[in-house]
Amino acid sequence: MKDYLVKATAFNNQVRIYAARVTNTVQDAQKRHGLWPTASAALGRTLAVGAMMGAMLKGNENLRLKVTGDGPIGEIVVDANALGQIRGYVSNPEVHFQYPNGKLDVSAAVGTKGEIQVIKDLGMKEYFTSAVEIISGELGEDFTYYFAKSEQTPSSVGCGVLVDTDNKILAAGGFIVQIMPGATEETIIKLEKTIANIKSVTEMIHNGYGPEDMVKEICCSDNFTILSHLDISFVCYCSKDRYAGGLVSLGKAELNQIITEDKGAEIVCHFCNEKYHFTEAELNDLLSNM
Repeated sequence: MKDYLVKATAFNNQVRIYAARVTNTVQDAQKRHGLWPTASAALGRTLAVGAMMGAMLKGNENLRLKVTGDGPIGEIVVDANALGQIRGYVSNPEVHFQYPNGKLDVSAAVGTKGEIQVIKDLGMKEYFTSAVEIISGELGEDFTYYFAKSEQTPSSVGCGVLVDTDNKILAAGGFIVQIMPGATEETIIKLEKTIANIKSVTEMIHNGYGPEDMVKEICCSDNFTILSHLDISFVCYCSKDRYAGGLVSLGKAELNQIITEDKGAEIVCHFCNEKYHFTEAELNDLLSNM
């Protein structure tokens, strides 16, 4: 099954729902970065949320999520846009913690102190930046808190990643449920009860649920309307030309020092782990064209 998300409304437009399956995308990230199970879960949850938040944007708008906790995984960074293209990495991919029951302990990896920062490029002169403190490190609860405090939108965020013993990603995805202005108390109470007792995201996806099925599970009925579908994939924008521009920006003195001391350069993209090698001759060409 391909990775995609849906946007829906429910309860007579009183509720907006995003639901996503990102299993293949998280598997791609796991292979690129050599992620250990709990690192896969932490990055995968953030990728799922990033994909859905990207779907809230328009046109060429994009955003970056930065989760900086006091846990050993370090920083989690995810980029997303309105086209369903996401990418991400963690500072330390070799992190693994489990609860006694075998469930992955994402909070131990992320930490319980720190902040979540959301940086949006909305095509204006300046970026829109907001930040909230981490409250649990489980990420679903943390992003729920972000929407309530930073965007003043009552929301419920669910996200999960199921990892096999061989590090294969068996299921990954999430949902965001948002209460619209004018929603009745009856609708809010019904949603709260449903979400409190809903199957886990990983259980639903691993059992073959698509995003539409997840929406139906949240609504407990057919009382919803699917507004749009969006394919999701891991896409990085790096290229050798882009990194060549970065080398030029270092200036003549530093570039000449690299040529003299290292006789070449290798640059590794944080997001996709792709390696770009520049020979001494290529660096001299850059220097001569400056």
